[in-house]
Amino acid sequence: MLEKLKEELVQLHLELPKYNLVVWTGGNVSARDPETGLVVIKASGVRYEDMRPEHMVVVNMDGKIVDGNFKVSSDTASHLYIYKHRPDVGGVVHTHSAYATAFAAVNKPIPAVLTAIGDEFGGPIPVGGFALIGDEAIGKVVVEGIGKSRAILLKNHGVFTIGENAKSAVKAAVMTEDSAKTVWLALQIGVPDEIPAEDLQKLHDRYTNVYGQ
Repeated sequence: MLEKLKEELVQLHLELPKYNLVVWTGGNVSARDPETGLVVIKASGVRYEDMRPEHMVVVNMDGKIVDGNFKVSSDTASHLYIYKHRPDVGGVVHTHSAYATAFAAVNKPIPAVLTAIGDEFGGPIPVGGFALIGDEAIGKVVVEGIGKSRAILLKNHGVFTIGENAKSAVKAAVMTEDSAKTVWLALQIGVPDEIPAEDLQKLHDRYTNVYGQ
């Protein structure tokens, strides 16, 4: 079931260690199939170098496994909560990438001091509250705090990103960490200037509607 989407998700999962967004078995990517409404997410505790399409599990919106022989990711309930409350979202990514998670550890958003942050996120990357893993709690924090951004930091935990599909959510995760690293470096030199909100909106509109082919 959804074999093409499973294969795509394997390749997208491999982008996470490639860009140093995860270690060992941490993190996950999910995708919602637009035709069936079913969600594909990786199995729990699978190392990235061992990952195959059979490690992608298909669940319905109630979390029931409809295809797959492995236990699903411990973040599945939160991914499903996001999909239920954000019909515009087709992909969700969770990482513990180091620089972004450092901001989450001290409960601070990533300020919009780079044009790249304006491009991808349209403003500061917000930070949400603390929530335990295993049920919908993390998903609720994401939905309540992410606003119009594609990314949110979770206090003491890590990063969640969203997109219209899984590829765009992975891109947002890559951009979150890249931005966090640059901002952290800037903070070692001094206090970086934040970009005015109206300019951030112009950057985001151009990047969303004009940039690219």
